[in-house]
Amino acid sequence: MDFDFLTINPMKENQLAKYQKYYSEAGLTDKLKRFAKKAGLKTVYATLLLYYVLLSKQVSVKEKTLIIGALGYLILPLDLIPDAIPLAGFADDFTALLTAIHSIRVHITPEVEQQARLKLQTWFPSFDEKEIEEILK
Repeated sequence: MDFDFLTINPMKENQLAKYQKYYSEAGLTDKLKRFAKKAGLKTVYATLLLYYVLLSKQVSVKEKTLIIGALGYLILPLDLIPDAIPLAGFADDFTALLTAIHSIRVHITPEVEQQARLKLQTWFPSFDEKEIEEILK
């Protein structure tokens, strides 16, 4: 399955910036610890890709703003679709993450992918690589 983010995605890049205030590294770590399994493999992988790109010195302030906004949206306690709703709860979060990934894709290096995959094993020790490949297509 190939994602067409901007066609199916009602969230635009400029909307993500307003969620920056909800981002903190501690908040992101806490959210992942509590909801990784419920959020699912692809959502966690997308989150980790953005996090590791955020740490890069090659990323502009504008791109960091977008990343922090997307991660802030994930952390946001009340969002469009409550995270407690099975299957659909993280759909809006995933859309926000994919919007950011689409915009900063050039910064997702093989090193970033490797870091994200290694950390992903914390919550999903035996995941199938094919399940996450479509995130970057």
